[in-house]
Amino acid sequence: MGKNGYPVLDIHLENIYSNAKTIVEICEKKGITVSGVIKGAAGNKKVAEQMLKAGCRQIASSRIKQLAAAKKHLICETLLLRLPMKNEIAEVVKHADISLNSELDTVRQIEKACEVQGKKHRVILMVDLGDLREGYMDVEETIAAAVFIERHMKHVELAGIGTNLGCYGSVKPTVQNLGLLSEIAVEIEKQINRQLEFVSGGATTTLPLVLNDTIPRKINHLRIGEGILINMDLPILWNINIPGLNQDTFILKAQIIELKNKPSHPIGELFVDAFGNKPVYEDSGIRKRALLAIGAQDFVMHDKLVPQESGIRMVGSSSDHLIVDLTECSREYKVGDLIPFRMFYAPMLFLNSSSYVRKRLVRKSAIIGSK
Repeated sequence: MGKNGYPVLDIHLENIYSNAKTIVEICEKKGITVSGVIKGAAGNKKVAEQMLKAGCRQIASSRIKQLAAAKKHLICETLLLRLPMKNEIAEVVKHADISLNSELDTVRQIEKACEVQGKKHRVILMVDLGDLREGYMDVEETIAAAVFIERHMKHVELAGIGTNLGCYGSVKPTVQNLGLLSEIAVEIEKQINRQLEFVSGGATTTLPLVLNDTIPRKINHLRIGEGILINMDLPILWNINIPGLNQDTFILKAQIIELKNKPSHPIGELFVDAFGNKPVYEDSGIRKRALLAIGAQDFVMHDKLVPQESGIRMVGSSSDHLIVDLTECSREYKVGDLIPFRMFYAPMLFLNSSSYVRKRLVRKSAIIGSK
């Protein structure tokens, strides 16, 4: 690709820092600390650095390799977001200070690894409040697991309890479900005769409760990725605009390789596309269409890319090509020009992970690094 090749993903570090600082300050006023989640940025250490600089308490990721890299380059506390696999327990203890857990047998294995390595490790027990991903569903089982860890483990420490909402089952965080998490925390604290360090109430989707001051008082920790990294969900999906949050953080720039007037409906007998789908096409006549040198292999969901310039309409994509409609665009594009896009979470996640998309670090509109 070369150091000047395209497509490129520009990473605006100062805007990420500003987003993180704004969210940390909002949460601090409610007694809530923030873990900065770097998974969406593929563990980029410069992004992690901005989060720490802005006041995030931990750097968090679902991938041990990303936490290991953060530990290597930064002085930070790390949180593993995905439940540990049995084959990675030693690495978890080595590189993560805290991990989310919902299986006592796994916690026992962590205890053994801690003994071997001469280390301590903290765990947050996860409670499933209906999203049906990770966590205990039975309240009594949750409390019993917490008490067992507190009373019978020497190296593993019970740091708290937490929940995940919205990531799989699309369940909305509410006063009611987070209230239940708070009640469980209170009961655990009664039985272990101390306060829990963390009652972790979810991710970016919990911020609306923080903003309208309805979040249960017991919730004191959130794990924030999307709100810091791109801030698309809150203003667009939740209709919540937070002053100081910026969307110009990750900007994709892709190059036009063909520009022609073409029909908007395919010609011939239709079957399936490259991915086995049967798309529905709207016939709107002859349109000015640009073909860009990037595809679904890099961003997966073209409809979650947002052109920065008005008048550009997303049409579709194949594995290596993106098609946009420029008919209503006032700018006169030509072959070789770049079209910039903001994005929702899914394309950001995949673009950061794609080895075919160059990453370029930007600070004060100056490029400071590229790979």
